[in-house]
This record gives sequence, C-alpha cells and structure tokens, in this order.
Amino acid sequence: MEDISWLQLTILILASFRLTHLIVFDEITSFLRDPFLTVTYEPDESGQEVRKIEIKGEGWRYWAGSLLSCHWCMGIWSSLLLVALHLWVPASFPLLLALAVAGAAAFIESRVYMG
Repeated sequence: MEDISWLQLTILILASFRLTHLIVFDEITSFLRDPFLTVTYEPDESGQEVRKIEIKGEGWRYWAGSLLSCHWCMGIWSSLLLVALHLWVPASFPLLLALAVAGAAAFIESRVYMG
C-alpha cells in the first residue's frame, strides 16, 4: 500500500464530504433515494424547516433507505469508495479533485451564510 500525503488526505476528506452530501441531501440525486425513502420538510415550533424521513419497505429496501438517509453511514461507504479509487485507479484524480474543490466551496459557503 502506498503512503498517502497530507495533500492527498485533505483531497480525500473534502471529496468524501461532498460525495456524501451529494448522495444524502442534494436534489439532483433524489432519484437514487426515491425508491427507498420519502423526504418531507415541516416547520418546527420556531418556524425552521425540519427534514422528515420515512423509510420505505422491509429487509434490503429498508436497509438501503436507512443507509441513504444517514450522512454518518453513507460517509463511511463514500470514503471507502474514494480511497479505493485513489489507490487503484490513479486516473480518478480529476474526479476526486473536483469533488474536493466543491466540498471546500460548500464548507466556505455554509460559513458565510451562517453569519
């Protein structure tokens, strides 16, 4: 196994963050989640929109819905996939870099809008 530099590790961390968010939260990938769960948004007592998840089915379908609704769970699998790509498919670097840049931009944007 090759050593991973700090720069590569940083790219993998940011890429995993972005891929996880893409799969679990982004509208563009809702088609992946739709067979397994239903997401609705309801206001709480303070008027803030709260994400409500209803997982569909039983067995494997329920397991997949649980995975796709959990950023902690999906983060593990996203990380494993991206590390494997990095180690075994060097040509995947542009994809990893694009995800990392998007992840860093999302992190910065969330801090700017938080005040």
